Amino acid sequence: MKLYKLDGSPPARSAMMAVEALGLAVDAVDCDLLKGENTSPEYMKVHLVFLFIGSRQQTWRAAGKNPVHTIPLLEDGDLTIHDSHVIVTYLVDKYAKDDSLYPKDIKKRAQVDQKLYFDATILFPRLRAVTYPMIAEGLTKPTEKMLSQIEEAYSMLDAFLSGSKWLAGDSMTVADICAVGSVTGLNHIVPLDTAKYPHVATWLNTMKQQPFVKSKNEPGDTFLGQWIAAKLTSS
Repeated sequence: MKLYKLDGSPPARSAMMAVEALGLAVDAVDCDLLKGENTSPEYMKVHLVFLFIGSRQQTWRAAGKNPVHTIPLLEDGDLTIHDSHVIVTYLVDKYAKDDSLYPKDIKKRAQVDQKLYFDATILFPRLRAVTYPMIAEGLTKPTEKMLSQIEEAYSMLDAFLSGSKWLAGDSMTVADICAVGSVTGLNHIVPLDTAKYPHVATWLNTMKQQPFVKSKNEPGDTFLGQWIAAKLTSS
């Protein structure tokens, strides 16, 4: 298997954490979009992105196997998957020794899927709503709307966690793995108020203690935090 990744990307880190949690061996290919490494002939065949260098907007690259131009991207034999949530659930379904991370019971799986979609439609988009304009438009200060939407996301997440230690059920699942990188990223923009969102604080601390989170999320999240801080202080 080959996994194209960028350590600063929360979705890529979700895939990396799943790989680590499952004890899988993959050929991990680093792709630094900010340095234009995504334009190599090998990468252009499978994963093509809208690239920005500094303030100069580049043109769209010709579409390949991934017309949505996103990281991460997984190749497993003749299968190519470009969505991080699908990568994670695919890996667990195919390679996990049991179904605890992604239950096969239809009702339990529905609960996990709901939280996966929550990350895909609420948590990560509200992070990207800030970081993408930083790259593409030179944003140096989030708008009040951006900040309030992050607070709203924290509030929703805290409500989900009010009755359970984990996001979906009584044990850790892929929903937790996919959400943690988004939340640590949001924390660099709006520091989590632990008194206001105690359930999120407890969950986040628990997740940070997981070995695969320490090894695969923490380094990239540190880089992302430093990058965001540099952007916010450049105004």
